[in-house]
Amino acid sequence: MPERRYAFGRPEEATHPDSMRATLTEFLSTFIFVFAGEGSILALEKMYGADRGLAASGLVMVAVAHALALFAAVASSMNVSGGHVNPAVTFGALVGGRVSLLRALYYWVAQLLGSVLATLLLRLATDGMRPLGFSVARGEGDWNALLMETVMTFGLMYTVYATAIDPKRGSLATIAPLAIAFIVGANILVGGPFDGASMNPARAFGPALVGWRWSNHWIYWLGPFIGAGLAGLIYEFAVIQSDETPHHAHHQPLAPEDY
Repeated sequence: MPERRYAFGRPEEATHPDSMRATLTEFLSTFIFVFAGEGSILALEKMYGADRGLAASGLVMVAVAHALALFAAVASSMNVSGGHVNPAVTFGALVGGRVSLLRALYYWVAQLLGSVLATLLLRLATDGMRPLGFSVARGEGDWNALLMETVMTFGLMYTVYATAIDPKRGSLATIAPLAIAFIVGANILVGGPFDGASMNPARAFGPALVGWRWSNHWIYWLGPFIGAGLAGLIYEFAVIQSDETPHHAHHQPLAPEDY
């Protein structure tokens, strides 16, 4: 795992094969996650129609589908790209100095494109079903939803830091994908009825673009970025012990980056 080091990124990093592999991995992992996540919602729509939101079992199904898909996506990409699968997680790692700005930009583009492709293929595979994406529930205010997204993503990023980034994590790193999947599934059970519980701008962007549903879309960017940024700063500067290797002792590796 690279030490804390704030940097734009070295010139050779832009075209280094490891950077390309890491970016491709983020693209594919986000594709896997969004295809299963949005697909679970469309499956409910197919089975129950307008009554899909009335059954608690439907919410559990969506939470489990997202958790399982995220576990697979993070586990399959962690050794190559760090397994971000989420622009907000990349942002949290960026403000903590654990990834260069150049690498973050590559990841953001890959994550958004992976989400769009997954949603496009879902629309084709379901014979034209319009993606539902995320929206604020009736009776829930915009600022309430923003706070919900912020708090949930804070919990997600804090878990990422504790299990995948903290230099003292030790063997805990082996369960990082499971812990990250669990917190996302749990948050969906909490926030799903209120605003859909995105916690991931890429997860929200693909369905919004393909389904052309932009209502309250800003919430699903601003909330996750605030939550992840706060978690990254707090864990990096208040929780991680200060006896870590000084940032000027080594150069940041090109890839793979453990966040």
